[in-house]
Formats: sequence, C-alpha cells, structure tokens
Amino acid sequence: MQDFLYTTLIGASAGIIGTGVGGATAFILDKPGKRFLSILLSFSSGLMLAVVCFDLLPEAFEIGSLFYGIFGVALGIAAIMVCEGLIIRYRRKTGTRFSSNRFIQTGILMAIGIALHNFPEGLAIGSGFTARISYGWELAIIIALHDIPEGVAMVTPMVIGGAGPFKAFMAAVIAGIPTGLGAMAGYLLGGISPLIISVCLGFAGGAMLYITVNDLIPESRELYKGRMSTLGLIGGVIAGIIIISVL
Repeated sequence: MQDFLYTTLIGASAGIIGTGVGGATAFILDKPGKRFLSILLSFSSGLMLAVVCFDLLPEAFEIGSLFYGIFGVALGIAAIMVCEGLIIRYRRKTGTRFSSNRFIQTGILMAIGIALHNFPEGLAIGSGFTARISYGWELAIIIALHDIPEGVAMVTPMVIGGAGPFKAFMAAVIAGIPTGLGAMAGYLLGGISPLIISVCLGFAGGAMLYITVNDLIPESRELYKGRMSTLGLIGGVIAGIIIISVL
C-alpha cells in the first residue's frame, strides 16, 4: 500500500510540476504587444509540434506499432473535434464573454489534449516503478521536463484571451493531475499491454497536433502578419528538437 501511494504521488508531482513550471510563464505576460504575443504563440506552437512529431508519436510507434499509433492519432483528432463542437455549442447557447473568446477556447482544448497526454505518461511511470524504483524516478524526471513546453503552449492563448495569469497557471497545474491517475493505474496493472499505451500516446498526439495546426498557428498569424511569427514557429521547432535531444 505504501509503494502504491508513493508511486501515485511521484507520478502526480511529475505532471503537476512539469506543466506548472511551464504554466508559470503566465505571470510574466503582463500586457505585451501583439507582435510579442504572436511570436510567443507561434514559438509555443513550434515547441508542441516538435514534442508531438519527434517525441510523442515516435514513442507511440516504438511501444506498439505504426498501425496502433496512427489509429490513436485518428481517434485523438476525432475526439478533440467533438470537444470543439461541444464548446462552440455551449458558447452560442450562453453567449458569455469568457466562453465566446476563441483564445480561451483554444487554451481549454489544449488543456484537454495535455491532460489526455499526461495519463499514458503516468502509466509509463507507474509501470516503471513496478520494474525498478530507479527506472520509475528516471521516467518521472524526464516526463516532468517534457511537460514544461506543453504548459507554456497551454497558458499562452489563455492569457491572450484575458483569462488572467493565476487562472491560466491553475489550469496548467490541473492538467498535470492525470499523470498521477495514470501512475496509479500503471502500478496496479504492472505489465499493461504496450498496444494500449501506443494507442493512448497516439490519441494524445493527434489531439495536440490538431489543436496546434487548427488553432495555435492561425491565431498567431492573425495577431501579427509579419515574418516574426513564422520565425517564432521555426525557433520553437528547433528549441523543441534540442530539448528532446538533450533529454
């Protein structure tokens, strides 16, 4: 029982600290200009593209197979489109300023994608602890570091939409909680099927890929039409690749 609680706590801490550190950037975004926001949003988009395309999806393909990974991607895209439709319907029904803000909507969708991503990461941590404690700690540290750019990508549109830094930060922290739930499940299941993990990782990757391409990048271009948003996107991809390579 003690090992179970220990594993759950470490898993939850990895997700909460990772996305929380990234989400803390919300406190430095104090009334910036449109060009700066565009660069930051496109940079966050580049980070997310790098994480998804060069880390998350390759890991899904390696753990399971190309078929199961792509199957998960398709499910993730479909799920986030359904969520997007529900948010739009709620927005039209209520007509409130908060729910009608497209940047807030993007931030909410990104939070959903990150939360979905964090659960299978927690599965990996929990399974790692059942194999060897040092391996579980290794995975927890790596996953916490990987979650930092995701926290940045999540809070940027929320702050632009006027959610306020504290609300954006708390949303990032909450998005990290499923890592603990995943760690709990991973510890209990131990030798969980790698095919299931592959589909879960692909699912999260597809969701975040859709949000980045459909929402984050177009919104960064709408904020500022110059080349700086494009350079920010390229810089984000390069920075993401460097982070992944170092880790």
